[in-house]
Amino acid sequence: MNALRGVWLSIAAYLFLSIIKLGAGYLFGSEALLADGWNNASDIVASVAVLIGMRISLKPADLNHPYGHSRAETVSSLFASFVMFAIGIQVLFHTATVLINGKVSSPPLTSAWVALLGMVVMGSVYLYNSRLAKKTESHGLMAAAKDNLSDALVSLGAFIGIIGARFNMHWLDPLTGFIVGLIICKTAYDIFKDSSLMLTDGFDKEKLNDIEATIQEIEGVETLVDIKARMAGNKIIVDAVVEVAPHLNIKEGHTITDKIEAQLEKKYDIRNAIIHVEPGKETI
Repeated sequence: MNALRGVWLSIAAYLFLSIIKLGAGYLFGSEALLADGWNNASDIVASVAVLIGMRISLKPADLNHPYGHSRAETVSSLFASFVMFAIGIQVLFHTATVLINGKVSSPPLTSAWVALLGMVVMGSVYLYNSRLAKKTESHGLMAAAKDNLSDALVSLGAFIGIIGARFNMHWLDPLTGFIVGLIICKTAYDIFKDSSLMLTDGFDKEKLNDIEATIQEIEGVETLVDIKARMAGNKIIVDAVVEVAPHLNIKEGHTITDKIEAQLEKKYDIRNAIIHVEPGKETI
């Protein structure tokens, strides 16, 4: 699966950057760089969880999972959000303690170049993964790509904080570290919100309206009585009830459902649609 390549790339980048940033952060005494390094370390765990979930989601349907295993990808994203929350809170507590105690921090410029390197690397990974996620329609990889972007911005913030500390704004380095902690928690919350929405069968209302309009435009459909949709991994499952002319026979009604299914697959790549046909009201 092509989407797996993107996750492996993220893991390699996070592993490389976390080792460099944590090492440089401890060596040069930069709170911003340490926070950035812990951010990347948490992303390793999150990415591994997504990787495992994506691999499980590729397993075919079986007796216990008639719809397949695609939701494993969503469960792994939910787990990853908990890990990121824990790391984010730890970073917030540590940097807040440094700010309250008034610890002076003035790391050398070398640490700033490390942060800048992180921004360039994660920015490049984001561009690659976002394009791949759109191509493969992988929600897990798209979540990873958004995390890549936030990591690039975090590294930019760390760079600014370190430069500011060099100009006697010593509070700026730990303050940047605190902001990094907030960004980690915000990213974790976004992943948690999206994952929990999918796991509780939530669905985007605007997209559902588009699907509803498409069905109503199909020749032979008199009324769309009811429609529901949910996500199973990156797959959309639709259940709809439509009314057709009451004089139609079974074969003619089935032809209309075939048209609906074909149009949904063409426009939205929906390959699992359950369409129930009911007779409309008799006209006098």
